[in-house]
Formats: sequence, C-alpha cells, structure tokens
Amino acid sequence: MTAPRTLFEKIWESHVVASEPGSPSILYIDLHLIHEMTSPQAFAGLRKRGLKVRRPERTVATIDHIIPTTEPTRKVDDPAVKDLLSAIQRNCAEFGIALHGIGDPNQGIVHVIGPELGLTQPGMTIVCGDSHTSTHGAFGALAFGIGTSEVEHVLATQCVLQRKPKTFEVRVEGSLRPGVTSKDIILAIIAEVGIGGATGHVFEYRGPAIRALSMEARMTMCNMSIEAGARAGLVAPDDTTFQWLQGRPHAPKSFEPFRGLMTDDGAAFDRTMTLDASKLEPMITWGTNPGMGMPISESIPADAPKKALDYMGLEAGRPLLGHPIDVVFIGSCTNSRLSDLRAAASVLKGRKVKARVLVVPGSEPVKRAAQEEGLDRVFLDAGCEWREPGCSMCIAMNGDELKEGQYCVSTSNRNFEGRQGKGGRTILASPLTAAASAVEGRVADARKML
Repeated sequence: MTAPRTLFEKIWESHVVASEPGSPSILYIDLHLIHEMTSPQAFAGLRKRGLKVRRPERTVATIDHIIPTTEPTRKVDDPAVKDLLSAIQRNCAEFGIALHGIGDPNQGIVHVIGPELGLTQPGMTIVCGDSHTSTHGAFGALAFGIGTSEVEHVLATQCVLQRKPKTFEVRVEGSLRPGVTSKDIILAIIAEVGIGGATGHVFEYRGPAIRALSMEARMTMCNMSIEAGARAGLVAPDDTTFQWLQGRPHAPKSFEPFRGLMTDDGAAFDRTMTLDASKLEPMITWGTNPGMGMPISESIPADAPKKALDYMGLEAGRPLLGHPIDVVFIGSCTNSRLSDLRAAASVLKGRKVKARVLVVPGSEPVKRAAQEEGLDRVFLDAGCEWREPGCSMCIAMNGDELKEGQYCVSTSNRNFEGRQGKGGRTILASPLTAAASAVEGRVADARKML
C-alpha cells in the first residue's frame, strides 16, 4: 500500500526523469513560458552550441516587461528596448515558438495570459525566467522561476535540474471579513514567516478560507509565495479551478483526471502554520521588503530597521494610515486581473482621485472585458490613467516609474528600494486599499467606503 503523499510529492514524483542520491533530480517540464527580458541570452546559447528547441510546442512567449503602456502602438524610442523586442520576435520565428507580441489579441503579462489561455493546467510542471512563476500554482501546478542559463537548458532538453524542496502547509481557517482580500492573507503570511522563512520549501495553501477564494484570488496568493522565500505555492484543484478553465483555448476537454489531485489524508508536511482569516484586516507594508508589513490600523513597529525607515522617510511607532501619497499603481502579475479591476472600480465609482493613478490591465483580454463592463469609464471619470497591458510600474523598465521621494500605494508584489523608480517609496496593498488611498490622497482604509 502506497504511503499518503502531499500534492507536491505527487507532481514531483510523476515528473522526475532521473535522480541520484545527493544530486539534483532531472525534472521534466510540461510548459515553458518566456518573455523578452530573460530569453535573449538563452537563444544565443542555443545558436552557439548548434542546438534546437526540443519541444517548441511546449514553449509560449509574450512581451510584457519593457513595453510602454501609454498607447496601443507601443511606440519605442530606446534603442536597447528595440533590440530586445526584435530579439524575441526573431528568436520565436526561427525556433518555431508561439509569440503573443505587440498587437496580438492575447498579449499580456506572462503570468496572466498562461492561465487565461488555458495553458496552465493542474498537475503540470511550469517554469519561466521570472520569479513570480509561482502564480500558476493556484491551479495545482508545480510552477517556479528559473535563471537565464536554466531557460537555455529547458529550451534544449525540456528538463531542468532541481533539488527536491521540502513541504510547508499553510492552513487558513475561518472566513474573510468584508474589505479583506487574498492580498491581505498573503501579506500577513509573509509578515509572520519573513522573507526567507520558507526557503527550501513549497507552500501548500489549505483550509476553508482558501477553498472560498476565487481562482484569481488564489493566483494572487501563489504569486507572492516567492516573497516568503518559498520555491513555489500550491492550491489543490477543485470545481472552482475546473469551472474557471472550462472553455479556454488550450484547456483540457475533461477534468476528471485531476479530481483526485490533492494531498492524501494522513500525508505529513515538513512544516505547518495556521492563520485565522476572520481575524485579519487590510494589510500594508511600511518598509523595503514584503515581510515588513502590518495591519492598516496598527503603527510601524518600534524595532523597525533604521535603514528601511530612513529610505521610506517614516518613523517607528507612528501609524501609516493617513500618510500622504503621490501615486497609486493598480496592476502587475499580482493584481491586474478582471476581479482586481472590479474591486478597485467599486471604490472609485462616483469619486475623484487625489493622486496620480495608473490602472494597467494584465492582458488584452482583461482590457477588453473591463471595457465591455464600463470599468475603463469608471477609472477615467475618477481621474485615473487607463493604460495598455504590461508590467508597467511594477518593474519600472518601461517608462512607468516613480520620481525620487514619491510615495506609491501599489498592488504589485515587491517594495524593494528603487523597484518602482530610483528613490521611489512603495507601500504594498490590495486593490481595495489602493483605490481608497487614491480617493483620499493618503493611505486609507477601504472598509469605510464599501
């Protein structure tokens, strides 16, 4: 009789091609996602070695990180950006890889289009040269980021060398109160575990609060697993998963094979933690990494690191609620899906903003759906900028960036020094908190506006 296994162990064991004690395993990869930033060197390596892409039909490309989001033609003046855009077009054409580039009806952020095209499926192994590949774990897929040299290896062999991570159960009990979202759950987890607390582990999110989340909310949680140091994040697939995938272009015709894809009763995790969702309130960050977070009603910790406070221009022991802001960014692979835009619009409707606000849909399909619902009009009427799909201010490689000293409430995933522009100060939050802060021109609690 087979011993009880976790969801991670089931996926891992079914994809190991070869393994030897003390060495990394050779892991087969079902889906390889690439974008313009981390793929050029990999293709150059293939050419140098005279290699082909082994399974081009299992690789899908998009353009997202460096393209401008200001207007549909995506006019680019920077020669270095032009070179990168030309490179991915040339590489995909030469090696037979599908590319969702500028003007494509499915172009968008890599971790948005994978799921919405139905490419992301339960039980898969998925990699991309991007740390937030963990997003796809929301579908019960083992998904993780890889380096540029590994991108080359996967292109050439459809495999990657990996050491087997340990398992980490995160149980979320209870139910969320109004105005509290999955972004607040994951920020609370990271604040408790710390940015390196889950290093060498794969999170599996379990419990009634997780089961009650929509697929898009689960994606938000899995997206930020990496911010706690986890290699990946997982949610077992269920009817919510299957209904969301149903009818998408590349989705399977039957989901029956995936109905048993879950952790067995009695399976042991290497670590476990429990969180009560009913006790959570909206979360915000006050420092320079995602682990420096707190409930919105609390004050900055008395023992907060001086270096982080100096960069942020804040003081220990003082509240952040009510602190003036300059910019709000609603977007990124964390919070740029239709439900995120709906949440922001629910706060902004009939109100005017007192800060610069960029609203950036995660993909062309998200943009079209939002416009069909009239969400773009809500944003424009409130005084926001309605942008084209892309990574935008999350990474600040595309013209969308903060000026030195500016404060930004951002729905993205990282608040590192300079992440959103040199000297920019980022406060991570949910779309609800971001929209409420835009209305007040200062860090605000959306619960009083709902």
